[in-house]
Amino acid sequence: MSNVEQVHDIPMAEPMAFSENERMRQLFEAQKHAFDRDRFPSYDERVLALKRLKQSVLQRKQDLLNALEKDFQYRSHDESLLGDIFSSISSIDYTLKHLKGWMKPQKRAVGIVFQPAHAQVVFQPKGVVGIISPWNYPVFLTLGPLVAALAAGNRAMIKASEYTPNTNAVLENMLSDIFEPDKVAVIQGDTNIAQAFSALTFDHILFTGSTEVGRYVMKAAAENLVPVTLELGGKSPVIIDDKISIDEAVKRFIYGKTMNAGQTCVSPDYVYCPTHRVAELVAALRMRYQAMYPSTDGFSERTRIINRRQYQRLNEYIEDAKSHGVEVIPLGDVSTESAECYMPLTLVIGSNRTMKVMQEEIFGPILPIIGYDDLSDVIDDINANPRPLGLYIQSFDKHFQNTVLNNTHAGGVCINDAAFHVVVDDLPFGGIGDSGIGSYHGVEGFRTFSHAKSVFSRGKLFFADMLFPPYGKRVHQLFYRFFIR
Repeated sequence: MSNVEQVHDIPMAEPMAFSENERMRQLFEAQKHAFDRDRFPSYDERVLALKRLKQSVLQRKQDLLNALEKDFQYRSHDESLLGDIFSSISSIDYTLKHLKGWMKPQKRAVGIVFQPAHAQVVFQPKGVVGIISPWNYPVFLTLGPLVAALAAGNRAMIKASEYTPNTNAVLENMLSDIFEPDKVAVIQGDTNIAQAFSALTFDHILFTGSTEVGRYVMKAAAENLVPVTLELGGKSPVIIDDKISIDEAVKRFIYGKTMNAGQTCVSPDYVYCPTHRVAELVAALRMRYQAMYPSTDGFSERTRIINRRQYQRLNEYIEDAKSHGVEVIPLGDVSTESAECYMPLTLVIGSNRTMKVMQEEIFGPILPIIGYDDLSDVIDDINANPRPLGLYIQSFDKHFQNTVLNNTHAGGVCINDAAFHVVVDDLPFGGIGDSGIGSYHGVEGFRTFSHAKSVFSRGKLFFADMLFPPYGKRVHQLFYRFFIR
């Protein structure tokens, strides 16, 4: 997600209390033993687990909304409904609809040389999965991976972010009502717990968080040869074509930037705009933002920055930009009380790569704008930096779209939209390079948490021994003549 979304600062850990460590290890061993007793849960068992999870989310919806609001100081219930509740329910519904097909063994071709025989791939549960979830969407980014893990027949341990204790408490209570701890368990705690959690011999770890901490998770997992899926971050750019209406372009990407106060891993991070249209872009952003968040409402009911540490970091970016002499434009009232942790969408005009705001993933409501005159310069600039998690093309011109698509890398792309590819259930979600390793959602999630086991099967007829030694027989000469050419 970014170095600003550090769910657990693993390298700074110190020794933790033995009792906490022991409880976590006992839960882990219990899940391992339980999996050994039931290595391939039936389709009906998996469906029942998912249906119970959906029912519980709906029943505890208000508790979750209240907890999210409390953890953020204030967070719009509508944003929580869309970003955490709807996305979780949608993921369960899609999985229930397609799970039977995903579980079926896949037939594979067998060449004439190996006949008579047949081959297939069987999707087998990996075992016990570790899920390390972040604070920005603590329900969806916990339950989304859990849905995939349960669909694949696994057991799961969840390390929740220490920054959302109220939401964690509801989730832990909710999941303990549905599942025995040897099936699903929630672990809470600080960086010490996160470090020990990453070092457990899971059968797979999925981590959502910063690139920096992702490296430590991967390093700890490598000690035990545990496979990892890392959902990280990066600076996701918006590119505006010179032909599209600026107002239309803004309409397509602004909500992806402002939702959850910009604290979204796939949020647009900065914008490339044709130089001669930058003033028009600023005006369109101001109009759209003020229509969405009227100044008459004040900021008492606006989603907050998660805590003062993150709020101060964002203000440091703004002050650094000002020190470079560029124009900084807040599009709403600015809180004079830092304890409020409220920040309006703030534009940074004429940004360049020497500024902090262009060196770090922002993860907040700051939007740098870079003017450009030639698309090739934009492509070169993107490719000169770490590969982003998302890339957003605002253009109806197919040539423009394809030029960007074919000459850049990103975890995912939206054309004439921003960020919402994440909630398209049939699309895999993941990064590339610094923005992540592996993917999940939909069938990719099922396969991420499954071992694709190859099975080659022969019946009573068996002719392969004709090629066995001693070599030099006529059959060898015929085989080489027909099959090695």
